[in-house]
Amino acid sequence: MRKINTKLICILLCIVLFLTCGCQKNNVSVSSGEDTQGEESGEDKKTYKLSKAGEIIIDDVDFSFYRKNTEDNNARVFYEIFVGSFSDSNGDGIGDLRGIINRFDYLNDGKPESGTSLGIEGIWLSPIFESPTYHKYDVTDYYSIDDEFGTMDDLKELVALAHKRGVKVILDTVINHTGDQNEWFKEFCSAHRHDDYENPYYDFYCYSDSANVPGRSFKKIASDDEYYEANFSSNMPELNYDNEKVRETMLDVAKYYLEEIGVDGFRFDAAKYIYFGEKGPNIEFWKWYVGELKKIKPDIYTVGEVWDSDNMVVDYSEALNCFNFNMGQTDGQICTTTKHGDVNKYVSYVASFIARARQKNPDAMIIPFITNHDMDRAAGYMTVASNFAKVSANLYILGPGSPFIYYGEEIGIKGSRGSEATDANRRLKMLWGDGDTVKDPKEATYGDSRQTNGTVAEQFANENSLYNHYKKLIMIRKANPEIALGDYKPLSFSDTKVGGFLATYDGKTVAVLHNTTENPQTVDLSTATDVQFSGVVAYAGVGSASLDGTVLILEGQTSAVLR
Repeated sequence: MRKINTKLICILLCIVLFLTCGCQKNNVSVSSGEDTQGEESGEDKKTYKLSKAGEIIIDDVDFSFYRKNTEDNNARVFYEIFVGSFSDSNGDGIGDLRGIINRFDYLNDGKPESGTSLGIEGIWLSPIFESPTYHKYDVTDYYSIDDEFGTMDDLKELVALAHKRGVKVILDTVINHTGDQNEWFKEFCSAHRHDDYENPYYDFYCYSDSANVPGRSFKKIASDDEYYEANFSSNMPELNYDNEKVRETMLDVAKYYLEEIGVDGFRFDAAKYIYFGEKGPNIEFWKWYVGELKKIKPDIYTVGEVWDSDNMVVDYSEALNCFNFNMGQTDGQICTTTKHGDVNKYVSYVASFIARARQKNPDAMIIPFITNHDMDRAAGYMTVASNFAKVSANLYILGPGSPFIYYGEEIGIKGSRGSEATDANRRLKMLWGDGDTVKDPKEATYGDSRQTNGTVAEQFANENSLYNHYKKLIMIRKANPEIALGDYKPLSFSDTKVGGFLATYDGKTVAVLHNTTENPQTVDLSTATDVQFSGVVAYAGVGSASLDGTVLILEGQTSAVLR
């Protein structure tokens, strides 16, 4: 047996303790579980002040190029709120409109340069109309706010507050179908049972004398020999838009919320199903419907859910903007580029999509997003620890059009359907960390222990947190309006994955460059553009950026804005 040198061991232990203590000074970050918020490199890292609420104040975004007159447009950052899971104001465990009102300072404090608010510019509210289900996509009454969520007065107050802060509000409006508890459907069923052809609701819904219609789903009308169409669920009967009364009725619903409540527009659910499997009639319908609404509100914000190929989405652009589903999910453009992909291919794709959409409609916008309430949460496959969560945010927030953030994406909330037969796992409670009583939907099975990225409260004071990263990105985008509003021109570099684009608006041009690799990259801008830039005005990500003449040095997993 070897003799143990106790004196030597004591000396070594002292050295280890000294080094360990020396590495812990000046650290204002808060631990947030196993998926640690990505760390920035460099000894001269920026140190931010804390607000009275204990939140990092982002004060290093240059707003000298910010123009307030560029705010009144629809190329803005939206935030999807699944209302029942966001914030609970009355202790019943269900998120509500009053909860959103109470949390508005978190969303937007009305001060673009404050550095203490997420800074979103639009809100998409999931369905809030009366309904028997937690998701509310089966509407019982379009003129009544569901009791779980509040009142019409609450909605009016929310809209008024949003407008005061420069935020637009759109409602998730389901007009392809209603719920089977809707009085219209009850009248429809009664008319068919009694062969009451004079009943104005007899032809209100799609029906057939057979359930065997290829590619479509029909359910039997109780105590009758006929069947109603229900392609999504038996409790979601489909409206018949060949009936002029249906068209006018559903147009009146939208008019009411525009004129009486003051909302700014709508997200239209299942937009390609108005006429099942008939693209042409669908597009013509939406051209009519949106056209009628524009007579009331010329700057209305509308976006359709056309979950399909780019070709299909581009075709629908003739009538209304639609979400770009090819950008999101695990195999989408954002994710594949984020994971050390070639940015040159990404910006080329974006430019191509915009050009194709604008051939159909010169006012068309690209509507990028990573996930929504029908998809697995992105934090499960673009993790915070890998910095993929930050890189993905860079790619679509610092880009054209109107990007949509799914609530909680900015703090890395996880959630997936997995083997469970419920989307509730994708719609879990917002993790506030301050005693908010909001709970997961009753159908959810995704345990709290699987949430490892921390709460809002924990991320507030962590300058490297995903929340503060999103906050800074939105500030950069707002401070440089060319990014959202400018003519988009992709840059093409050879032998590198670094890529980006030029955006020109009102005679001014910026360049946005992304490095998705983990290592610093150097690119000579003169090989891709003749535009001269004086310097880097902003950067975001894991590292930093610098410009020496035409040569840009961009650290790994970092993006930069040049002017």
